[in-house]
Amino acid sequence: MEKTSPAAKILSIDIGGSHIKATILNRQGELQMDYEKVATPMPSTPENLIEATKQLVKEFPAYEYISAGFPGYVKNGVIKTAPNLGNDAWKDFDLAANLAKALGAPAKVVNDADMHGLGVVDGKGFEMVITLGTGFGTAFLLDGHLLPHLEISHLPIKKGDYDDYIGERALESEGKEKWNKRMEKVFEILKTVFNYDTLYIGGGNGKKITFKLDDNMKLVTNEDGIKGGARLWTMDELPETTVPTAKSKK
Repeated sequence: MEKTSPAAKILSIDIGGSHIKATILNRQGELQMDYEKVATPMPSTPENLIEATKQLVKEFPAYEYISAGFPGYVKNGVIKTAPNLGNDAWKDFDLAANLAKALGAPAKVVNDADMHGLGVVDGKGFEMVITLGTGFGTAFLLDGHLLPHLEISHLPIKKGDYDDYIGERALESEGKEKWNKRMEKVFEILKTVFNYDTLYIGGGNGKKITFKLDDNMKLVTNEDGIKGGARLWTMDELPETTVPTAKSKK
């Protein structure tokens, strides 16, 4: 039995190496407004990022819950690694607690690829999600349930890791043609190692793939991924709000 109104609104935030994006979702993951974005501040310290997020959402409609996807390893809302934002500044920073305090609603934080995965999968079998952006993100789900996060991006390949091999810097330095050849090799590795039922490809660079994908590989958008912010709360029953909600747009 539901304890909260079906009209509950969720602020969904996607934190990336280049931009912070946000929108308001209903419980079903439907956008209640167009998502908006600002550039990720430099340096990307916790204080700067939270302030940029506050400015981004200050005119948003009211919400009762917050979901955030973060580009690093997250454990119980606490950041352990942030390879594209600065590991030293972020280590052991409780982003969930600090977002809740800054934005005035309960907050959950997971890896950005994990949140993206919750927004795009069909919930059938073993599904893998990758994001191609500043770095290489991955998520795994079984019958729609999020599995423990693995930082596949930091496995070695060639003379570096997957972030080095197919991340944004590699695309810029090597060019689109060579990057696509690298992506073909990576897909062969993923198929062999994980034997997924479906692979979803998201992130801003997914649309730069030029070769034919297998039938069980699907391109998805960032807009689809940000919808995972609703499922992050509704996988389990939404709790009663215990802190003041954010102010409505004036």
